[in-house]
Amino acid sequence: MKKLAIGVDIGGINTAFGLVDENGDLYAESVISTKKYPHVDDYPAYVHDLCQAMHAMVDSITFEYELMGIGIGAPNANFHKGTVESPANLWRFRIGEVNNDEMRRHFPLAEDVSRYFGGLRTLVTNDANAATIGEMIYGNAKGMKDFIMITLGTGLGSGFVSNGEMIYGHDGFAGEFGHVIAIPGGRDCGCGRKGCLEAYVSATGIKRTAFELMATMTEPSKLRDIAYGDFDASMISAAAQEGDPIALECFRFTGELLGRALANVVTITSPEAIFLFGGLSKAGRLLFEPTQHYLEENMLFVFKDKVKLLPSGIQGKNAAILGASALIWQEVTK
Repeated sequence: MKKLAIGVDIGGINTAFGLVDENGDLYAESVISTKKYPHVDDYPAYVHDLCQAMHAMVDSITFEYELMGIGIGAPNANFHKGTVESPANLWRFRIGEVNNDEMRRHFPLAEDVSRYFGGLRTLVTNDANAATIGEMIYGNAKGMKDFIMITLGTGLGSGFVSNGEMIYGHDGFAGEFGHVIAIPGGRDCGCGRKGCLEAYVSATGIKRTAFELMATMTEPSKLRDIAYGDFDASMISAAAQEGDPIALECFRFTGELLGRALANVVTITSPEAIFLFGGLSKAGRLLFEPTQHYLEENMLFVFKDKVKLLPSGIQGKNAAILGASALIWQEVTK
């Protein structure tokens, strides 16, 4: 009998989910809106509608199967508790609502979803950790026991694997590499601090870099003709491919900060490899080459030429669903 798991990826706009087997083959997928349920009081309706949609997806399967569990990747998810805690862009208080009790924004998502499936095993982790486990189960980290996953999207996420196990920390929130300080007193970060790596090395970060460079560099650039609201990181990649000097400097600077930060973290975990995943990593050599250069340049001598910098093996439209489902397969194989 075919064994299947549900993988769920909760984003700020949509929630995507699918049925995946242990080889990473996808048998069905669907999506519901997340932004339709923006407030704290909308959370129960969100869970109800999500679970109804997942049941409909499961019921569409015409062959015999065994449902092994549900894995969920979500912002600010705590693996230990099965909760989503004060997510930045989900289930906020209503405008004007006076309520400082952030405990109201701790959502027992694993328990609530499991209840709709008769107590089926349901695991929750943050989206970057889900991608990390997906890399280990389905991707280029198969067989590796020590590696780091860096996810480069709107923000910078990360997952750390040591001796074959995810590092969650005592409170479930280990691995916030995006919030190490890259430049003391630097740019404002969404977390409330200044100078975090995420404020520079991410799709939004490289966009901010481009506009700063356009203000300080005199070279001509097609980027100067794009309004800030219409601008996205893919435009910088396209311009860099054509030799645009400002776009090329964007990637050099971004690679410098990422490479330096990675050189520091290598001294702590001594990984076999570092994987780059997500939209910004699709720039390929434009990002990989400067990152590799500054990684090696700043590496402690005992680690030089030992750590591979590699693209993700699960890059693609279903990667987040695969990563979330891998939470279940990892537990099954233990």
